[in-house]
Amino acid sequence: MSKRPYYTDSYTSSFNARIVETTENNGIILDQTYFYPTSGGQPHDTGTINGIAVVDVTVRETDGEVVHWLKNGVEGDEITAVIHWPRRIDHMQQHTGQHILSQAFIQTVNAGTGSFHLSDETVTIDLNVANLSRQQLAKAEKLANQIVFENRAISTRFVTLDEAKTLPLRKIPPVRDGRLRLVEIDSFDLNACGGTHVERTGSVGLIKIVKSERQAGQIRIEFRCGYRALADYDEKNRILSDLSTTLTTSYETVPASVEKLRVENKENGRLLKKLKIDLLRYEADEMVKNGRPLGSSTLITRVFEDKAGGDLRTLGIQLSKHDRVIALLGSIAGNKTQLLFSRHADAVGDMNQLLRAAFQKIRGGGGGSPTLAQGGGGKMDKTAVEQAIAHAIEQL
Repeated sequence: MSKRPYYTDSYTSSFNARIVETTENNGIILDQTYFYPTSGGQPHDTGTINGIAVVDVTVRETDGEVVHWLKNGVEGDEITAVIHWPRRIDHMQQHTGQHILSQAFIQTVNAGTGSFHLSDETVTIDLNVANLSRQQLAKAEKLANQIVFENRAISTRFVTLDEAKTLPLRKIPPVRDGRLRLVEIDSFDLNACGGTHVERTGSVGLIKIVKSERQAGQIRIEFRCGYRALADYDEKNRILSDLSTTLTTSYETVPASVEKLRVENKENGRLLKKLKIDLLRYEADEMVKNGRPLGSSTLITRVFEDKAGGDLRTLGIQLSKHDRVIALLGSIAGNKTQLLFSRHADAVGDMNQLLRAAFQKIRGGGGGSPTLAQGGGGKMDKTAVEQAIAHAIEQL
């Protein structure tokens, strides 16, 4: 089997090797590799082999060989490989930070890690607890960063399965060749892991929890380490600075200013809603004055081009408060056609049946009660909607 020196050296980013096998779709196997394949929640490395992009690195299930998938085929047997260092060091920081944070949660709240996921955008662990308070999160984060700042040594070694069973490991994963690789953070954590890690905890830089949420009876923790934590801080500091400038206040008082705006906006929304209802009530009064007799009732019809569903419904309700009024209203505002049929309790007609009659002439559907029904369909022209309402009038 090919050698995997990245198990003991995560810092080598260029190396020479020999191709021992080629596969379909531009896959190659080397006699040794520092490329990390996707496994254990950590994504694969990228880089180049003889200048050709490495787009994926996987472990072949049948024999455990590491397969390097290239963008194009490579010539010759001898190769020079270069690992994309920014991606490698990022994964080293995040994965080492995960070890530290997972152990911190064990020591502070007795919460073990069930799973770990690392992608280009997020890093998460799922903890086997149902709830965690903000104070508990802060306590674990503080301990994790204490370990980072103490710059403790990190070492790796291989043990047999029997030896592993005698050690205080968080869990023992399946063993392929009878040996387990252990990653140890001096006097803090010991864990079986095949991933790439930094040599000392100080290289993690910083561990910052950015989000926690419930997931199927567990708590999912999203966090950032190292350069990701710095980028996260830069972005949030920029947002806070922009808010401070926009609100013409210091950053310390931004939360209070935002809360004040929220309260004012809520009050303005209530006032706007009241004023809109008042306006529609006035509009309804004017429409009633211009209504036409229909037996002992007053009929009002109108197709609007500027009223959405909510306003149309409010107007129909206001009209139905007038004695013996029947209102057959339509709207072609936006990308929808809507109908709202309403009547006073003492007026004639079943609005639900009339609405169905109208939709026999145009595409759409809806329903309601004998006094109020509404529905809609796709965008139609005003003439078609007027003809549908006229058909409903015939039923009256």
